[in-house]
Amino acid sequence: MSFHIQDDSTQDSIMAEINMTPMVDVMLVLLIIFMITLPVIQQAVKVELPKANSVRNEVKPESVQLSIDAKGQIYWNSTAIDLATFDKDAEEAAKKDPQPEINLRADKSVKYEYVAKVLAASRRAGLTKLGFVTEPD
Repeated sequence: MSFHIQDDSTQDSIMAEINMTPMVDVMLVLLIIFMITLPVIQQAVKVELPKANSVRNEVKPESVQLSIDAKGQIYWNSTAIDLATFDKDAEEAAKKDPQPEINLRADKSVKYEYVAKVLAASRRAGLTKLGFVTEPD
């Protein structure tokens, strides 16, 4: 549809306007179609889904109680062993996955020499998780 407007110069010019009515009609039709089809799409088979925990189960490493008494005797989980046996046990423990945690309990009157030998043997075997156990004041 066009309108004729007369200017001051008395020339006819055509004024172009966008007719919004067809666009509004199309949008209303689309709205009605979506309102009708949406409930049909959402109807699905009722299934009770299982619940799962997505947290990874970590395998906790075993703990070895390594003790050195005042005389320098070494104990592997309360079993008396010598330094050669400790070397063998430490190598076996180092091969495990995950490596066990070694909790070293040394008597306060033991010579540092015995503790240093155990630490050096642990290092040679490849043990990485070694902790010292103390008592609080």
